[in-house]
Amino acid sequence: MTPITRLFDFPYYQQNKYTSIPDALTTKQNGVWVKTSTQEYIAKANAVSRALLRMNVQKDDKIAIISTNNRTEWNIMDIGILQTGAQNVPVYPTISEEDYEYILNHSGAIYCFVSDAEVLRKVNLIKHNVPNLKEVYSFNEIEGCKNWTELLNLGEDRSNQNLVEERKNNVKSEDLATIIYTSGTTGRPKGVMLSHKNIVSNVLDSASRIPFEAGKSRALSFLPICHIFERMILYLYQYYGISIYFGESIDKVGDNIREVQPNVITAVPRLLEKVYDKIYAKGTELTGIKKKLFFWAIDLGLKYEPYGANGFWYELQLKIARKWIFSKWKEGLGGNLDLMVSGSAALQPRLARIFAAAEIPVMEGYGLTETSPVISVNDTRNHGFKIGTVGKVIDNVEVKIAEDGEILCKGPNVMMGYYKDPEKTAEALQGGYFHTGDIGIFDEEGFLKITDRKKEMFKTSGGKYIAPQLIENTMKQSRFIEQIMVIGDGQKMPAAFIQPSFDFIKEWANIHGIGVGKSNEEIIANEKVIARIQEEVDSLNEKFGNWEKIKRFELTPDVWSIEGGQLTPTLKLKRKIVMEKYSDLFHKIYN
Repeated sequence: MTPITRLFDFPYYQQNKYTSIPDALTTKQNGVWVKTSTQEYIAKANAVSRALLRMNVQKDDKIAIISTNNRTEWNIMDIGILQTGAQNVPVYPTISEEDYEYILNHSGAIYCFVSDAEVLRKVNLIKHNVPNLKEVYSFNEIEGCKNWTELLNLGEDRSNQNLVEERKNNVKSEDLATIIYTSGTTGRPKGVMLSHKNIVSNVLDSASRIPFEAGKSRALSFLPICHIFERMILYLYQYYGISIYFGESIDKVGDNIREVQPNVITAVPRLLEKVYDKIYAKGTELTGIKKKLFFWAIDLGLKYEPYGANGFWYELQLKIARKWIFSKWKEGLGGNLDLMVSGSAALQPRLARIFAAAEIPVMEGYGLTETSPVISVNDTRNHGFKIGTVGKVIDNVEVKIAEDGEILCKGPNVMMGYYKDPEKTAEALQGGYFHTGDIGIFDEEGFLKITDRKKEMFKTSGGKYIAPQLIENTMKQSRFIEQIMVIGDGQKMPAAFIQPSFDFIKEWANIHGIGVGKSNEEIIANEKVIARIQEEVDSLNEKFGNWEKIKRFELTPDVWSIEGGQLTPTLKLKRKIVMEKYSDLFHKIYN
């Protein structure tokens, strides 16, 4: 079989190896799951390529795609664009109009494909400031906007397919495939240049770590495809002949999982926390022996260790818990889910334990946009799974720890550089290694453990180093705490801004007959709420040295969100913005 060297080789590989998969790509339209076979996927991608050549798209032209949800059209456009030697520029739908304008201008995008009316509205607001942009097309039918099906019609005539083949043959593995603008916790987004080789090598070098039943599994995809994590996973699914179903939205993930009954999903820790909290909340509503059994199973799950390390008696109890309790969790998640892959942020060890105990193991991995993205990942087979780590480094990738603890990475997955930014490229790529900005260690078995972000660590005025992420991830184990940011750079002690879990607090207040008020402002001012959160902080503080303990905190009435500006599209904290937003609370804490 022809080796895969470019991204558009994946659907052809799938076609040759598995013949045509009837539901290679499936999207819900007007309440019905609409399937696209491998054969149709390739045919439409070729029609798009033929149309783009007729629209005078040249090698190295840039075409932007901004989609609110993952969908079949995105993937067809992706292959159609890449086959012409042009590049795909995916854009986060939730960023500001100002960032849209910056990315479209900086990349020099000549066409832009949008998913829906809201994205179109934002593009239309800034279109007059983007001189390169020739036209905007939409996937949804929108009055007054050209539709992407015009390309399928324009490409129906196959007479220039020979020119498409010529363009394809001229695309080399080392050529630029995509520019992904990182959301960035500070400043302007940076355009990460990834070649075909970067992403293809990452798919093939990660493939042996994911225990898929080739040609027989089903995946639900809902994490943003504009992020390299989900995009790389979609190529990996295609490589393994897996049927891909696209979730309607994050809000409908629960319904979609029950409908699609996937074998695998990718997730971020925040989503897994919400899934667990929902299950836990249902457990609290039980009564009598059922409630006792539920919480016995949870206590057991929180002690879980892989590979029977807890001994015979524990494994026997676990078998009972799986039969009577955890099997219902699995049913609630479609019944077939036997693997979740997690990335983007640190996974709380308690979640890794509880889901593994429930036979829905979460394989935590680590990587960055600049590394296409996977550097390391856990794997349940061959003792390759260790809770509290991000697994072992994948094939053909080299990692070393610098003297200051920074993780350095070398391999075919490392980016070409930042687009139009030689200074930042030189800063990130030194001595043949990409400097990740993350601090980590290897344990005695070769598992990689991330301890913090280099730039986010700070010193108190007493000269003690504080690793905020470690403290934040621990504090978020409390069901009372939705979001937290540790502060205290140059101050005498660490403190924190906390966004309480308002929904949970209302439930808790209801159960205990406490009047906390209806508005978020009333809730955060309530003395009983403050005292209860103080209890949680005090209890979790015990895990840290005296200099690391959160000495004071202030609650915020806002729900931290992407739209509110506190979080990046990958749900990381925008520390600088959070600090600016709550500067009055900062002064209140430190006087």
